[in-house]
Amino acid sequence: MAMRFWLGLVIVFFLVSCEDILDITRIDGPCTIQLKDGSTVFTEDSIEILESTGAITYRDADDKLWSITRDEYESYSCGN
Repeated sequence: MAMRFWLGLVIVFFLVSCEDILDITRIDGPCTIQLKDGSTVFTEDSIEILESTGAITYRDADDKLWSITRDEYESYSCGN
């Protein structure tokens, strides 16, 4: 009986965790991000947007991972 309880708890935890993962929208690149300070970020790769916060995550030409908060950018556009 205790085993079923723990198994059920693990399944519920897993399903809740998956819901958080679905909060991310991936947009295929290349992408241009216009920052509020007037500068522009360009990436050949896709960007990911965390819907709950509006934060954008992208990789630069050196494959470094960067994140920009919603307060830091004006807009973004992706595609050819």
